[in-house]
This record gives sequence, C-alpha cells and structure tokens, in this order.
Amino acid sequence: MKKQVVLIMTDTTRKDMLGCYGNKKMITPNLDKLAEEGIKYDNAYTCQPVCGPARSALFTGTFPHTNGAVTNSIAMGDNIKTVGQRLTDNKIHCGYIGKWHLDGGDYFGFGKCPEGWDKEYWYDMKCYLEELTDEEKLKSRKPKTSYEADMTEDFTYSHRSSNRAIDFLNRYKDEDFFLTVSYDEPHGPSLCPAPYNTMYEGFKFDNNPNFQDDLSKKPFMQQLWAGEAINKPVDMLNKPSKPLALFLGCNTFVDYEIGRVIDEINKHIPDALIIFTSDHGDMLGAHRLYAKNSTAYKEVANIPLIIRGGEKGKAVDYPASHIDIVPTILEYMEIPIPKLLEGKSMLSQIKDTSVRINDVVFTEFTRYEVDHDGFGGLQIMRAAMTERYKLVINLLDIDEFYDMEKDPYEVCNLIYSEEYADIRNQLHDKLLDNMNKTRDLYRGYQWACRPWRKDKTPSWENDGYTRQRENEEYEPRQLDYDTGLPMKEALRFKKV
Repeated sequence: MKKQVVLIMTDTTRKDMLGCYGNKKMITPNLDKLAEEGIKYDNAYTCQPVCGPARSALFTGTFPHTNGAVTNSIAMGDNIKTVGQRLTDNKIHCGYIGKWHLDGGDYFGFGKCPEGWDKEYWYDMKCYLEELTDEEKLKSRKPKTSYEADMTEDFTYSHRSSNRAIDFLNRYKDEDFFLTVSYDEPHGPSLCPAPYNTMYEGFKFDNNPNFQDDLSKKPFMQQLWAGEAINKPVDMLNKPSKPLALFLGCNTFVDYEIGRVIDEINKHIPDALIIFTSDHGDMLGAHRLYAKNSTAYKEVANIPLIIRGGEKGKAVDYPASHIDIVPTILEYMEIPIPKLLEGKSMLSQIKDTSVRINDVVFTEFTRYEVDHDGFGGLQIMRAAMTERYKLVINLLDIDEFYDMEKDPYEVCNLIYSEEYADIRNQLHDKLLDNMNKTRDLYRGYQWACRPWRKDKTPSWENDGYTRQRENEEYEPRQLDYDTGLPMKEALRFKKV
C-alpha cells in the first residue's frame, strides 16, 4: 500500500467553531464527517498561539524556543530541518500549498519555495498576490469585498489553494507523498462569497462565565490587553456583529473548500492518512480579550485535531500536541525518528485510541510579532496541561493554575490555593523538566523560584548540566569544550 499523508490546516479556527466539537450552531459538515470517520482529539494544544511559531513546531517537531521562530516575522535557524526536507531526503515527494509564514518575511511571505518542497506546487500568499492586479490586491485585504456583487469563490486564496491541491492529488495519486494544504482562512479579512458572507448574521455565542471574568486575579498583561472591554457589561462583549458573522461565515466557507479536497482524496486515495488542525484560535471576547496573545486559555491554545486513517468515530481525551505531528508522519512513512525531535509519534494511538501517548503537553509564548511595537511586547510564558489541570507561568507577571474539571471556563485562578499545592507543584516540576530536556533558550532559576513555590532555591548554576544539540542526520557531532573531541554524551553534569 502506498504511503500517502495529507495535512490540512486552517488559520484561527477555534475548537468550538466545528460542529463535531459540540457547537451545533456551527455549519462544518465536511470536517464533522471527517471526525465521524476518524479520531477527534479533545485536549490537543498548539505549541504557541501565534501563527509563525505555531507552524514552526508543527512542521519541524521542535518547539519555537528550539527552532528560533519565537515570534512572527522571525525565520527559523539555518540548521533546522522541516518535515518536508526530511521526507524528501528519504525519497518521499512533498508538496506544500498555502500559507507558510516561516520565512521570516512579512505576513505574505517571499513567494519562494524552501528546500524540501515541490517548487511547481509552492503557493504561499505572495504567490497569490502576484496573480492579482494592484486593484485586486487592495480588494483581497478588505472584509467589505465579501459583500460586493462580483465576489466569487474563484477570487479567494482558499479556492485557488484547493484547486492546486486537487491537481496534486490527481497527478501523484499512485506515488508515496506528503501534501500540506494550508488555508489562511478564516483569519481576517475572512473573504468569502454569498451565501457564506451573511449566514451567521445575528449570531452570538452562548453566555458563559468567562465573559464575566473581571481579570482581577489574572496577569496584569491580560488587563492591559482587555483595554476598554475590561469595564464593559457582558451583553456588550458577547453580541452579534458583522465582523464576527463574516469570520464564522468564512469558517464555513473554508469547510466547503476542505470538502472539495477530501472528495478528491476519497475518489483516488481513500486509504490516505488525513490530518486536520488549526494553528491556534481566537479569544472572541472570552475573558474580555480578543485575537490571541500570551495566554494558554482554551480559546486560543486548545486547537481542533482530527485524524482519519485509524480507528473510526472515536474521541481521545488524553493530551495531544502539535509537537507530535512530525514524529507521527515519520513513523507512518517508516523513517527513523531523530533524537532531536521533541515530540512522540501518535501512530499507535491513531490505531488504538486506548493508548496513551502523553500525560502532559506544553505550550509557550515569547512575543507576538517583531515588526509591531504593540501586542504587549515581550511576554514570556510557559504552560503545562493535563486532561484536568493547567499551569501557566508568566515570567514577568503572576502565574495561573486551573482545575478545568470544576472550572471549565478557566475563571478561577488557583495558583495560591493550598488545596492544589501538591498537584500544582508536580505539574510545575514537569514543566521545568521539559524546559531542560528541550534546551529552552530562556530557562533559568526564575521559572522555578515563583512566589508560590517556597521549596525552590535560586542557584547560579541552575540544574548544573551541559546540554548540547543532538543531530545525527545533518550535522557533525558537536565537540566537547573540555576535550575538543566529539562529545560522548550530549547531556553531562558539570559539577565535580
């Protein structure tokens, strides 16, 4: 049987924007059907709730703090390899169609195909803009274009991306391949034609406690982020609006476009492994916040993840992470998983949902965008999540701890609760251990010595280890500083 994987992703799709995740007001028939035919993950997390860093983890199997893409408009390190490069070097044909956002350029990219991907099918947002006249470029960036009489699906980036994906599937249906179809939609400007542009008029989310969160026991950064919304009544936060209706309409439109691609898969390669996810979500007024930033709230960090190609109609409650996607693809393609990857393969779980891969998963934040002075600036955050608990360390602010079973809307910050001290501290230790294991660029005693963690003592030497980079495929083995010879062990205790 051929080894064929299609990764489909959107930008800014919340989990509750899919009908299969319980919100029946959402019209997403194609992704709902995909969930019925596959596995739906309820506790899957992005590695950073910002476009570029999220994608860096998704396509390298390393966290942003490792690969260098710690914010938008910052490129990954030269020694970082994407899954496309790894697969291509193992004779697997790789195509990438759609938003990339990893070349360190502006929002649209450079229009140049990076190493490891088929140049004929490369189609980032710069490529799309180059197909348009200057007048059309302006129209492509304005939400009001969706309401113009001559607006059609053919004008949209998503439709043109789907067309290319369908062509790729027809052309390479008899070969091993890995194809990514990366939609910018429903991210703003959320262009979509009728009837999608008006189908959510009058929509608002069900009222819930997080719209009432006054943020008084939350990080000061969140209070600044809320701005004027911090004093607004709930009916002003959660209300129908034209931007929200268009955003959700575009979400249903991109579901239609995804359906076009899935139909082609079903026609030619029904046994292909299909993975669907989104890079992150959007607060949309929850906790009085909008867009995304330095937070691990479920609205931005707990992303949809659906996989078809193993068990059918199952839901997985165990924690999952984007960091595990690359190892999963490599194992599926029967390629050894490199030591330096920071996730685990989920393939056994896809085949048998009773298998647990993770007890805890992690997400992070450094800053939103290097090009913009706003968006809070430097806000370094690390978070650890289990099925029930969430610990968020805000290095320059107060920390957060949530019992998501008793408080599913993450309103009550329990960081100083003695009732949860043992559980909190255990999760804290796992977070610190992961920062060390992944050689987190920003690790140090400051993460351990928090006001609520009295048993931690500051130390100049921190944990006292040297941790050098492991890369057995593409680089010579690093040298030991003390000998000048190739290191015998990447992890070494420095103290005598």
